[in-house]
Amino acid sequence: MENGFDQALGAVGPRLRALRRQRETTLADLSAATGISVSTLSRLESGSRRPTLELLLPLARAHGVTLDELVDAPPTGDPRIHLRPVTRHGMTMLPLTRRPGGIQAYKLVIPGGGRRAEPDPQTHEGYEWLYVLNGRLRLVLGDQDMVLVPGEAAEFDTRVPHWFGAAGAEPVEFLSLFGRQGERAHLRARPRNPRPPG
Repeated sequence: MENGFDQALGAVGPRLRALRRQRETTLADLSAATGISVSTLSRLESGSRRPTLELLLPLARAHGVTLDELVDAPPTGDPRIHLRPVTRHGMTMLPLTRRPGGIQAYKLVIPGGGRRAEPDPQTHEGYEWLYVLNGRLRLVLGDQDMVLVPGEAAEFDTRVPHWFGAAGAEPVEFLSLFGRQGERAHLRARPRNPRPPG
């Protein structure tokens, strides 16, 4: 969280310089319009001065942009979640949930024929549910060794030694629901009150 905040603030300087140059305004002109000294404006643009609300408000007004545009904040009311993938142990994981505790959802991509080709079963607390989207997923679960294809799912207690990887040279994409405390995914196959035909 802190890194994202620092990155957003770090991008303000170049944005301020670009806005000023687009408007063909000098630092002296901007200083006269905002009451901020030329040296402070220069340090803000170079990134050597951390922007504060007291500095950003008059600058946004002078450039005719909103504060959100100045700091490149995500649009308010935007329902999209902007999550970043993480690569670990030769696979790419994209978290689909951000709430602490409870069941966590991930999309995973494992490249084909990579480092994970040799099973190394692990155990830990929890319960996992997998659903294959693309490719073929090899799942080693206890003494079982199976291959899941698109549309197939598996669920298991993660205290059972388990391992998964691509079943061949092609990458595999799948969804994973994981409950650290052993929560199971509750699936409903059909509506509770199906409508009578007619």
